[in-house]
Amino acid sequence: MSRLSPLPPDTTPELKAHFDFFLGTLGFTPNSVLTMQRRPRLVQAFAQLNAAVMDPAGEVDLGFRRLIGHIASHAAGCHYCEAHTLLGAQNFGVSEAKLADIWAYAHSPHYSEAERVALDFALAAASVPNAVTDELFARLRSHWSEGQIVEILGVVAMFGFLNRWNDSMATPLEAVPRAVADKAVGAQGWTPGHHA
Repeated sequence: MSRLSPLPPDTTPELKAHFDFFLGTLGFTPNSVLTMQRRPRLVQAFAQLNAAVMDPAGEVDLGFRRLIGHIASHAAGCHYCEAHTLLGAQNFGVSEAKLADIWAYAHSPHYSEAERVALDFALAAASVPNAVTDELFARLRSHWSEGQIVEILGVVAMFGFLNRWNDSMATPLEAVPRAVADKAVGAQGWTPGHHA
């Protein structure tokens, strides 16, 4: 059960443009943001951060950025964000086969070596304590430019904020991301935890 209930979108009319941003990427305004609107400036700042981290002009594929967020959220144990990132990845063209293999990326034929290293980095960077080593960073640099590394870590860092927000608030998971996660990774033991 949610610790603070999401408020209806029309509670804060001045946030409509920010809510509409999420309609374009997810198809709905997430409960996390509807809870956050109790402090409109926080929604505005988060929407700006999200727009920068998920900038279409970036060099890292938009769908793959969502998979980076998925792995980071998996490390943190945030089922809400795990489900949302799978939906986002699907919405940005990631194949069903790739989604289904996300937890087996290290050995999956659907992932390139560059993608594997980026996901290893995301897992290490999202771990507490941080598990990034010089060796792992050197492997990352052999596949990704400095600008791409900044994009990858930007995703991990943003989801660090969201993971803590959603787990602490027990944000209720919406039906659409739940259905995508159930289909993609449900057979591998995914459960929505206390965010049901």
